[in-house]
Amino acid sequence: ATPTSGPTTPVVPTPTITPIAEDATTWRELTEVASGPSARTDHTWTAGWAVGAEGDRPVAYLFGGRTADGPSNDLWSFDLETYSWSELQPAGPPPAPRFGHTATMVPGVGLVVWSGQGDGFFDDIWAYDPGVDAWQQLPSLGAVPDARYGSCASLGPDGRLWVSHGFTQDDGRFDDTRAYDFATGEWTDETPAGDRPVKRCLHDCYWSTQDTLVLYGGQTTGVPALGDIWSYDASAQTWTEGPDSGAPPRQLYALASSSRGTSPFDAIAFGGGSLDGGYLSDLVQISSDSVEAFSSELPNSPSARSGASLIQVGGIASTYLLFGGQAANGLFGDLWQLQGYWLP
Repeated sequence: ATPTSGPTTPVVPTPTITPIAEDATTWRELTEVASGPSARTDHTWTAGWAVGAEGDRPVAYLFGGRTADGPSNDLWSFDLETYSWSELQPAGPPPAPRFGHTATMVPGVGLVVWSGQGDGFFDDIWAYDPGVDAWQQLPSLGAVPDARYGSCASLGPDGRLWVSHGFTQDDGRFDDTRAYDFATGEWTDETPAGDRPVKRCLHDCYWSTQDTLVLYGGQTTGVPALGDIWSYDASAQTWTEGPDSGAPPRQLYALASSSRGTSPFDAIAFGGGSLDGGYLSDLVQISSDSVEAFSSELPNSPSARSGASLIQVGGIASTYLLFGGQAANGLFGDLWQLQGYWLP
């Protein structure tokens, strides 16, 4: 199928369910939203667009994860205008059931899914094209990353998909950084020879407003949760470690990069697994200006958890949605809204 182009930057309006003053910062469970995906953890939820007769509309795609029945490969669309779930049944064979994969919305390509764990570990790369409602496996040539889960991926300013670190059963944790070119189907190894973040998994990363790849937290051998933060400069091909933020170390947290607007941060993260093997329920705001993070507890937060997903849906209005995750008592299938400016 020929990929269908979407807008370079999806136009996503602020949800209108129970408006909250912009000077407040409030969590609220959206119990009025009809049920959708089953409870799960380590899935992906990615803001993007759907293509229809009346033009593109803002949606978020939820794919896969670990459910009570094991790894999944179901695909759901969450309409960001009506706040409603729809399970999709795309044409073509889908990616195998998996969790711990990455998913990235790529203009002109669609929802790109890479890596993960299910019946083994995966190194494949797939695209869901909303224009034709179909899955397609993409070519994977060149310096293909080893199969893994618990990695991270983000679309770079050069139009390539950048990935870094992760874990596999046979080889343990990785510390490589690679980039995928959608025009050629080729991977290139962008790992620098000098300092780099320690081998790890269960972290996340994003391309910042400073055009650097910011990587935060995760876990490594003998350390259940990390709190370090790093910045990768592609032009110099160097990693630089940021200052110690004092935010609690965490792994398998939920992260959403942000429209900067008037806020001093360009990503927030919620919860995750803690250093003592428990679960967190705080928010972390991340600034790429100084590559640092700040943590804060908010009242009425979702219960502590790891493996949830977080998306931004309101642009400058700073509205976010959180879905799913897990804690000691099992899996979550709840949906929460965070709205308001959050400043340190």
